[in-house]
Amino acid sequence: MAPGAADAQIGPADPGDFDQLTQCLIQAPSNRPYFLLLQGYQDSQDFVVYVMTREQHVFGRGGTSSSRGGSPAPYVDTFLTAPDILPRHCTVRAGPEPPAMVRPARGAPVTHNGCLLLREAELHPGDLLGLGEHFLFMYKDPRAGGSGPARPSWLPGRPGATPPGPGWAFSCRLCGRGLQERGEALAAYLDGREPVLRFRPREEEALLGEIVRAAASGTGDLPPLGPATLLALCVQHSARELELGHLPRLLGRLARLIKEAVWEKIKEIGDRQPENHPEGVPEVPLTPEAVSVELRPLMLWMANTTELLSFVQEKVLEMEKEADQEGLSSDPQLCNDLELCDEALALLDEVIMCTFQQSVYYLTKTLYSTLPALLDSNPFTAGAELPGPGAELEAMPPGLRPTLGVFQAALELTSQCELHPDLVSQTFGYLFFFSNASLLNSLMERGQGRPFYQWSRAVQIRTNLDLVLDWLQGAGLGDIATEFFRKLSIAVNLLCVPRTSLLKASWSSLRTDYPTLTAAQLHHLLSHYQLGPGRGPPSAWDPPPAERDAVDTGDIFESFSSHPPLILPLGSSRLRLSGPVTDDALHRELRRLRRLLWDLEQQELPANHRHGPPVATPP
Repeated sequence: MAPGAADAQIGPADPGDFDQLTQCLIQAPSNRPYFLLLQGYQDSQDFVVYVMTREQHVFGRGGTSSSRGGSPAPYVDTFLTAPDILPRHCTVRAGPEPPAMVRPARGAPVTHNGCLLLREAELHPGDLLGLGEHFLFMYKDPRAGGSGPARPSWLPGRPGATPPGPGWAFSCRLCGRGLQERGEALAAYLDGREPVLRFRPREEEALLGEIVRAAASGTGDLPPLGPATLLALCVQHSARELELGHLPRLLGRLARLIKEAVWEKIKEIGDRQPENHPEGVPEVPLTPEAVSVELRPLMLWMANTTELLSFVQEKVLEMEKEADQEGLSSDPQLCNDLELCDEALALLDEVIMCTFQQSVYYLTKTLYSTLPALLDSNPFTAGAELPGPGAELEAMPPGLRPTLGVFQAALELTSQCELHPDLVSQTFGYLFFFSNASLLNSLMERGQGRPFYQWSRAVQIRTNLDLVLDWLQGAGLGDIATEFFRKLSIAVNLLCVPRTSLLKASWSSLRTDYPTLTAAQLHHLLSHYQLGPGRGPPSAWDPPPAERDAVDTGDIFESFSSHPPLILPLGSSRLRLSGPVTDDALHRELRRLRRLLWDLEQQELPANHRHGPPVATPP
């Protein structure tokens, strides 16, 4: 109003009017974030400014108790009276450093800059926050100074915005843009290398099924962990942009699809095995090359499921952490969500266990026919020199090549499939456990009633075993092999002791020198040791009465059921979900899936409203 205009038009002032005017002249806080009310429900009860007095601020409906059993109502900072406001409607967290984060409660209608908010999102100064059908706030943070965006993000025609999804690029969320500009933005998303895969819940089943089917069929040239990367992008999209209860349902569907694909692959491999062929067809042992081809799909699923399991566990932990921060750890809906997540994790765990068991089964089945040569073959062939450490497979003695060929095929397979290092170690740990038990049992069996335990034969076995361990050391598996072949090594070392030295030993000294052998195993080796024609074991080798029962009742054979348990890897996933997609094959598959989603969205539209996939303008 111009100077003097008020006196000319309003008349004498009422002191009560000045009091009301003073109340309206509110100065916003300068050191705390706050919300400026743009639209409310009841003018007589609504305030203009709502200040955040603590780092976490909860909007909700007022009340003295919750609806269940009269228990205390959830803590609320700002009470809103509209009927569509939930008891705990929305939570904003604003720490010392920007950005603030806003998270809707389950089932609460919340909009962020005019868009429906389903998941936690960043909240910047100037953003509009709508609660229900009536309340609209603008978020302000005076601490940010001039660091906020110069232009509010909710204004139409925002330049350079990334479309949230294929079909949505032509929706009102990008109003103010020309048709050409929208098409260019959509084309940039469809062909871009950003690790993002956006979809609507109605397309989820088709998308997950397509990824799993493509991985199961082995079509394309995806990198080994490509399927897990694509599935993790689906999980990430659900966790970030879809409603709160969606992620547990997606995880359950994803885990079931993977389990079905793996079970079908296991059945296919089993049907092709020689023992399942018609009667009369001789069974041919699997070669290392054949078993590698058969096991590649299972090993790929093991590698991908392991990384996916780690990634999903991270997301579930984030859910639990957010619930604890908001005091919702006992919420029944959250408990149900976590239960669904646990069921999905259990299915993924089952897939890893089963693929591991099937892989080691076929590898040990192949080893079974090659291992006897380590006891029978003579490495000291005429005119040949023993290979040194790090020798190639072709330079090894012929009797050792089949067994080492299985180890080499398994090593190459785990490397090609990018299997987690912990699972690689456990795979070979199981193979070496089986080899040790199988060879030791054969050694015990071969000595019954036949001249097998003698120094010359023991030196050949010791040499073969040393060559195998040296080769495994060169392959980076020496420590694991030494651990699991220890008992066989101890037994062979006993047989390699010169006869004259062995005759001087007593039972007690031998028990001390070879503690890994049981009393029954040690007595079996000594009682069948070949000392010469007509010579039996000396009395010094007789076990004392205290150990006689252990000798008579003990088992000389190793049990195959005492294998080490499979322990799943802990820690973060190795999937790369940040930065541009650098692998061209993965980028091609990502583009194909985006265009598949585009086609599915377009099929829902009337024919005259459909658009072909836009083509990016060349630079």
